[in-house]
Amino acid sequence: MSATAGTQEPTPAKSGLLRVVGRWDMVALVINGIVGAGIFGLPQKVHALLGAWGLLAIVACAILMGFIIACFAEVSSRFSETGGPYLYAAEAFGPFTAFVVGWLLWLARVTGLCAIAGVLAEYLSFLVPAVGMGVPRALLLSTVICSLATLHIRGTRGATRFGTIITIAKLAPLLLFVTLGLPHISAEAFDFAVQPGRKDFSSAVLLLGFAFVGWETALVAAGEMREPRKDAPFALGIGLAGVAALYVGIQAVCVGVLPALAQSTRPVADAANTFLGPAGATLIVVGAAISMLGTINGGVLAISRIPYAMAEAKQLPRALAGLHPVYRTPVLSIVLSCAVVLLLTLTRGHIYLLTISTISRLFAFTVTIVSIPIFRRRAAMAPALFTLPGGMTIPVVALGLIVWLLSGTSWTDTRDVLIATVAGAAVFGVMTLAGARRREN
Repeated sequence: MSATAGTQEPTPAKSGLLRVVGRWDMVALVINGIVGAGIFGLPQKVHALLGAWGLLAIVACAILMGFIIACFAEVSSRFSETGGPYLYAAEAFGPFTAFVVGWLLWLARVTGLCAIAGVLAEYLSFLVPAVGMGVPRALLLSTVICSLATLHIRGTRGATRFGTIITIAKLAPLLLFVTLGLPHISAEAFDFAVQPGRKDFSSAVLLLGFAFVGWETALVAAGEMREPRKDAPFALGIGLAGVAALYVGIQAVCVGVLPALAQSTRPVADAANTFLGPAGATLIVVGAAISMLGTINGGVLAISRIPYAMAEAKQLPRALAGLHPVYRTPVLSIVLSCAVVLLLTLTRGHIYLLTISTISRLFAFTVTIVSIPIFRRRAAMAPALFTLPGGMTIPVVALGLIVWLLSGTSWTDTRDVLIATVAGAAVFGVMTLAGARRREN
């Protein structure tokens, strides 16, 4: 049962938000954040690069993300307010670094949601071909994003309960796909004779990185969690382990039953069609749509709370921190963030947005990992309720893995993220000057 379902009254956070999100709601947020569009589109791309070795790439990416998540588990166990990595950067390095991290996280989540929304329209076109392009596509995406914005404005409790329900609804067809598909796997499909090159392997892991990120959504909303310092490490660990096992199963079934996997545009649906028929493919498409809808729902929570936290710190216009008088939700921040998502979704390709999202997150994750020794030495900090074993071994390994992963990116994509970072620094400068002038007056 959800922890929010009890009779206990929600406690107010210092920021004015209501603490209504329980432990299992947080697990659901983590899973919803991770399992989105990635696993429905990436089996084809990973297989085209690596063949059967794609299974190893999934395991490698899960291990890589495990090192990063372990670092976040320690840091998050010290904090109970809204902001996640933005808040951690502010405490460790000050306002400028915090602003850049918040800016990158917002960029990552916005572009990520745009990529997911694009794949959502692609999968739904299996059922209704017209929504795959043009005006019907625009109407579909506008309806989805505007409806979720309205849901979030009307309260966090309803949005998180909706997310918990969707988590169950979207995992069921995926688990069914793996369970029913495993007996149909052909062993001959797994050819490990040709080993992929380093560049192809790192490129595949980078692509898979998008399918394994999104868990930071739960940390950003810590100010609305009942016991975030205790629940965050638990939710992160349970969420990653479960998702990794599911991804390996999905990839194995796709490789084992779909000989033309490398050419498929809807790999999971096409694979289901081979052993479940059209009805099974339809079930997977519906499950994919539910999955993406759940991820977009959780993403709206994150992209709206980042500007809210930055506005509370007076790094963005104060209006973005304004709360609805009844629902206590950041209305302007929700509306602005969702408007940007809709605009980019209708104008940019989802593969480009996917890559930008992953690179932005990796830059932001690096700052949190580097903050660990700073927090450990700071006596005034709240004690960590979860501490990594082995001193700095895990953080150093996590940083090395991030550097390796970024080495597989193209200069064009990395350049665009750097340009966006510079733009964020310019916004910080403008806000700092404006604040100084207000103080002088």
